[in-house]
Amino acid sequence: MSRAPLRIGFVGAGGNTTARHLPGFRALPLVEFRAVANRSTSSAERVAKEWGIARVESDWRSVVEARDIDAICIGTWPDLHAEVALAALAAEKNVLCEARMAATLHEAEAMLASSKVKQGLVAQLVPAPHTLGVDAAVMTWLASGHAGDLRTVEVWDINGAYANPATPITWRLERRYSGVNMLTIGIFYEVLLRWLGADAEVTAVRGYINTARRQSPDGGMREVNLPESLTVEGVFRSLAGAKLRMTHSGLEPSLPRTEIRINGTRGEIRWDGRRGVLETRPATEVGGHDTGWVPLVSAGADAWRVEADFVASVRKGAPVLRTNFMTGLRYMRFTDAVWRALSW
Repeated sequence: MSRAPLRIGFVGAGGNTTARHLPGFRALPLVEFRAVANRSTSSAERVAKEWGIARVESDWRSVVEARDIDAICIGTWPDLHAEVALAALAAEKNVLCEARMAATLHEAEAMLASSKVKQGLVAQLVPAPHTLGVDAAVMTWLASGHAGDLRTVEVWDINGAYANPATPITWRLERRYSGVNMLTIGIFYEVLLRWLGADAEVTAVRGYINTARRQSPDGGMREVNLPESLTVEGVFRSLAGAKLRMTHSGLEPSLPRTEIRINGTRGEIRWDGRRGVLETRPATEVGGHDTGWVPLVSAGADAWRVEADFVASVRKGAPVLRTNFMTGLRYMRFTDAVWRALSW
């Protein structure tokens, strides 16, 4: 294992980079911040000053091509993920890329293909973070057979982020920046991939836009062309036809809900993200007594280890588990299928 410093360059330095990646890397030994490029030079300069990054580049390509950098942390919006990741891998750089993997399925396929050619380099995606503290407990419960044969898998992520028509537009509502990524569909489908290990077939999709045009940061008005509310139905063919239903909306301020529920012939498990608890209950026969929900585990301490895992993969060759490019391609296939099936 090399004891030389791991030299990191940052392309994009927005919210998650400053909230998670920079402090996460700073907490590790023998990690150096060499360069940063952001949407504007002034914003890059602010981040560089705050976090002790050696230099600011006006063009992200200068970061990727620099000889004194070993790894690239990509913190841009999805529209740039593939272009930066492909350039970084071609330049023999390890890659940590923010989720979602890419703007389109085609771009995700290109990223995976490039990572396979560059097998000596680490290619990692930032994992969906919501359930990291309970993933192990859910997978153990399911593997022990407590659910029996699965019947239904239901997901809700409902809030009021877009309920007010005066709320400015965000990149998440514009296809030119977000691509086919809609609301939190891909994030929670990634969680289902972890828990169930199976892919779902999309059977029906319904989307809704309440405010067709929103104010942009530059003062003008821009078109909203991604759903503000979305319902997806599907089926897990490899899980005896278990049904999938996902409900995601930014239009319901009075009914916030973040929950995953898996129902089987023997039992049911429910993760409530708002309360931070994981609960189970046995299946209830028709006319039988409902014993109620029993806590299995609370979310507990912050389970975020993204930067530590990335550095361990680079230094020790540890396999990338959360999240590798193959898993990213699987959730991009699902997201693409949702987009293609979308009806308004």
